[in-house]
Amino acid sequence: MRAKVETVRVQGLPVRLHTLAPAGRVHDGLAPTIVLVHGIGMSHRSFHRSQRVLAASHRTVSVDLPGFGGLPVAGRRLSMEELGDLVVEAVRSRGAGDLVLVGQSMGTQVVAEAARRHPDVVDSVVLIGPVVAQRRRSLLLQATDLARDCLVEGTRMNAVLTTDYLRSVPQYVRELRPMLRHRLEATLPHVAQPVLVVRGTQDPIARHDWCARLASVAPRGAFVELPGPHHVQERQPVAFAQLVGELRRVQTLEGTVPEARR
Repeated sequence: MRAKVETVRVQGLPVRLHTLAPAGRVHDGLAPTIVLVHGIGMSHRSFHRSQRVLAASHRTVSVDLPGFGGLPVAGRRLSMEELGDLVVEAVRSRGAGDLVLVGQSMGTQVVAEAARRHPDVVDSVVLIGPVVAQRRRSLLLQATDLARDCLVEGTRMNAVLTTDYLRSVPQYVRELRPMLRHRLEATLPHVAQPVLVVRGTQDPIARHDWCARLASVAPRGAFVELPGPHHVQERQPVAFAQLVGELRRVQTLEGTVPEARR
């Protein structure tokens, strides 16, 4: 299965889309499209394994944000609100209908803002390893937690982390302040769609109490933990894909999200 890769410009900024889908559904605008948004310094490669599993039954689009994944830098800071708008507009420009937004790390801030600002097209939201915990909003604490996470990530993910970070340094530096200043706990109460918070049990960045709190402040929130580190979607791609599929099924049948698993 090979992804269709295309770069679109939204408001003058480049966004790269990697589309994987079951045969005949690459341009399907009827069923919801699952959109995968990476964290700071990362790229679509942080969803490589999980996207392939999800794409067996869903149309999926993994995004490279401006300045990341080898794309040209934006030349300025981009707020989470602006990045959320870019993601929605870029994916919708390629014929997608309703969206299920999945964000990891800083990507959780991006998709939460996208859901808040575009409730007419966003069906539901999945937040993997959400940042930044209220009591850990400093560069030193974040660097410490990232170093701890590298000790439990696998060899492949650490290689992706290293190479993606090196090629995104200019935009990475610009996005640090917007990421640290964003208040996810203030955004989620205004997200009416189902919100599923997913955390790896070994994640030192997104800790249990913080993730549980985020699920509790979302009007339709749930919290699930899977064995693994910060990038638990890659450690547990099949289990993660099942969670997303369950979210879609339960939402369709009952208009709710799965019960929280602690």
